[in-house]
Amino acid sequence: MIQEKVTKQMSGWTMLIVVLAMIAVTILSFIQAISWIDQYMDSAGIPLLLFSILMIPTIIITARGFFTVEPNEGVVLLLFGKYKGTEKESGFRWANPFYSRKKISLRVRNFDSDKLKVNDKKGNPIMISAVVVWRVVDTAHAVFQVDDFEHYVRVQSESAVRHLASRYSYDDTEGEMLSLRSSIDEVSEGLKTEIQDRVDTAGVVVDEARINHLAYAPEIASAMLQRQQAEAIIDARTKIVDGAVGMVQMALNHLKEEGVIELDEERKANMVSNLMVVLCSDRATQPIINTGSLY
Repeated sequence: MIQEKVTKQMSGWTMLIVVLAMIAVTILSFIQAISWIDQYMDSAGIPLLLFSILMIPTIIITARGFFTVEPNEGVVLLLFGKYKGTEKESGFRWANPFYSRKKISLRVRNFDSDKLKVNDKKGNPIMISAVVVWRVVDTAHAVFQVDDFEHYVRVQSESAVRHLASRYSYDDTEGEMLSLRSSIDEVSEGLKTEIQDRVDTAGVVVDEARINHLAYAPEIASAMLQRQQAEAIIDARTKIVDGAVGMVQMALNHLKEEGVIELDEERKANMVSNLMVVLCSDRATQPIINTGSLY
């Protein structure tokens, strides 16, 4: 694998002065050669004229070496297909005019993946997408190891999202420790690690990866909503019953300790039945006053 080699090229301003000097020398040489040939018909002016003519392509070729490097940008330099290094120092620079140059942005980038339809751990179809924040840290890998590093990162990220969704259930039902909906931080960290493993070849670092959209697929969304509502009702009823049993037990204990009334087993059963109806009913109970005996 080709490793990145950071090189420092010459200052463009220094070479600009050299090029301007070359232009000035060329103009003066051309004028002097024409003057000698015209006035003295001296053949000594011919070499000077040839020199000034040859300086023109030299200046043009030299001027091709100028380039600029913006902040958080790298320029990959190649000489006839051979990697020579990467210039990362921002500013006006000059390098061998025969170098071919490819600019690579080192800035932080992000993208929102398409909404993917995948099956979770239990086989339920879900819609999921993720936001991935990434940047290039090795320009040589980004240019030479993969064909198109931006497309490569996007494809590998979507592949990682698909694989992640198949490892977790949508919701934490039936004793699941982790789920896509309730364990956002753990799932996001796992997604980041998996994407990083896949894009190391491209010289890319993933700063953050987080699920951006998560929902059941439309064909089962209604059924799953009813299931969630049923589970919520069951959980609520369970808490109500637990609380009601505790309150009934507390009431019987208080009555016994205070000696308010002695209840036989039949009366206790009747009282427990009435209290449980009052406490567990989802509607307001209507009291009935007994004006006779308890029996």
